Amino acid sequence: MATVLDKTDYVVADIELAAFGRKEIEIAETEMPGLMSLREEFGAAQPLKGARI
Repeated sequence: MATVLDKTDYVVADIELAAFGRKEIEIAETEMPGLMSLREEFGAAQPLKGARI
């Protein structure tokens, strides 16, 4: 199998889990309205851009 290299700084361990991850995010969005308010308020500013967590 060929390896595709590009300029990303992350590795996806198992792309088949992407749909499950998206579903988990959607659940969190409905169960955490405070988090969504923060995303709405600060999302455009991206205050954590470049932060390594």
